Amino acid sequence: MTHATLESVIGNTVYDSAGDKIGKVKQIYLDNASGAPTWAAVSTGLFSGDSMVPLAGAKHRPDNETLQVAVDKEHVKSAPYLDDDGHISRENEQELFRHYGINPQQAGWTAYGRQQIRPGPEEPMTYGHGNDEMIRSEERLEIGTERQESGHARLRKYVVTENQSVDVPTTHEEVHIEREPITDPSQVRSADMGEQEQEVTLHEDRVTVHKESVPVERVRLAVDEVEDHQTVSENVRKERIDTEGVETDKRPRNKGDR
Repeated sequence: MTHATLESVIGNTVYDSAGDKIGKVKQIYLDNASGAPTWAAVSTGLFSGDSMVPLAGAKHRPDNETLQVAVDKEHVKSAPYLDDDGHISRENEQELFRHYGINPQQAGWTAYGRQQIRPGPEEPMTYGHGNDEMIRSEERLEIGTERQESGHARLRKYVVTENQSVDVPTTHEEVHIEREPITDPSQVRSADMGEQEQEVTLHEDRVTVHKESVPVERVRLAVDEVEDHQTVSENVRKERIDTEGVETDKRPRNKGDR
């Protein structure tokens, strides 16, 4: 099977292990080290993303342009979608292996693809990078908090003097003369005429003031922890990778190609 035949798989209708239709092949991904076809990006619907379907154990029927895979449709529907940039990272592939329960050492299309799907002598393989690879890095913000002093609070007691006016009810005694006419002199004991004095003692209330110190309130400093939000802005650097001499076509892609 020539390299052109591998391209002919793209666009084929994909059926699951029970014969249910899944979608159409949009792209084939080769293993970077072995060059064996490993994954097919399958379009499962008009508005859904591309689902990654394993090619291990797949059966290709070129006569009716169909590809039957060894997994069921439900597994494909719940599989992680392909990234928008078409890139399969090492972490993404490990997640796909776990999802489908595939041994990474047996993930290639060995029963059919490794023996016959390979480029001819006049067409070297150009989709794997062998042992040469480029690492793309980017900076990521690591945001944390640290506790530091923001100020001091002090509690101080001091004395002030204020004037208070209090109304106090009081009483005092006053003297006035009472006169009573005598209508029957015989009823009154006779008294000698002459000088006479009479004295009474008068009383009044005197206001007294006494001061005493009385505790009226407990006062202390209490510290409350209040949640807040602060926006942090910082510039981060990312590495981008440009390509030269790479044609955009429907040929199979490596898992690491972008």
